[in-house]
Amino acid sequence: MIAPDFVLPDPAAVHRIRSADGTGLNAEVYGPEGAPVVVLAHGWTCSTPFWAPVVNRLAADHRVIAYDQRGHGRSEAPAGPDGYGTGKLADDLGAVLAALVPAGERAVLAGHSMGGMTIMAAADRAEVLDRTAGAVLISTGPADLVAELLVVPAAVRPAGLRRALHRLVLESRLPLGPVTAVSRALLKYATMGPRTPAAEVAACARVVHACPTAVRYQWAKVLGALDVTAGLAKLAVPTAVVVGSHDRLTPPVHARRMAAALPDPQGLLELPGAGHMSPMERPAEVAAEIRRIAALHTATTPRSESA
Repeated sequence: MIAPDFVLPDPAAVHRIRSADGTGLNAEVYGPEGAPVVVLAHGWTCSTPFWAPVVNRLAADHRVIAYDQRGHGRSEAPAGPDGYGTGKLADDLGAVLAALVPAGERAVLAGHSMGGMTIMAAADRAEVLDRTAGAVLISTGPADLVAELLVVPAAVRPAGLRRALHRLVLESRLPLGPVTAVSRALLKYATMGPRTPAAEVAACARVVHACPTAVRYQWAKVLGALDVTAGLAKLAVPTAVVVGSHDRLTPPVHARRMAAALPDPQGLLELPGAGHMSPMERPAEVAAEIRRIAALHTATTPRSESA
């Protein structure tokens, strides 16, 4: 039985959005009309249900838009390798904003892992920033992902061998198969904090194991060569950074680099004991950071503009 906190509420609306290359994207809307708008972009191997604990904390007084990245959840998978890349992620985010955030309005963008990379990749696009009030970059990094991974134990040396092993783990073509006690233990070690409760691990495993193997592999190749560092300098909106102290996939070193490079940094929140899946592990703190950045926009928006 799934704990209620890991179940999304009934959406106010469900949309099918076409990206620039025709890929169909699933987007779901929660919360009241007229409330501050938040757009959630999930990470590699995840889908909209990953955000359930955060949505459940925001939807009472925010208009929350969660969409499935291409190939994940209910969004279409690209027909071939050319459909994968950071430019495609930026296209998809732009399409979601254009369809669901009316011209003249702005949303807070919150991205976890590959979702944060999506926000950085789209930061040079005027059509995205024109609809962006602020951002929260959660458990993510702009570059050098394989070099900074901490999944393989530090005792394995030299550094070149560690990088090679990390790449083999990330780019595996093997299917994850059914969720088992062993697979949950492996997932917890790689992506969650050591004290994460079993219910949270099980909920995370259901989401991750649902990702198609081919999609997981194609995005892993993109992430292995990722560099969206240039986008940080162009993300000219109030931006907060969140990371778990035990994040093995995007360790705190990335968060510190991002906070130092942002034009308008609004704080670096490190969550003690949390791993990579912080929106599931520590949803209260993650939702509070999103709420805080949304409040900055509300406080500085003239009443006539927000009407």
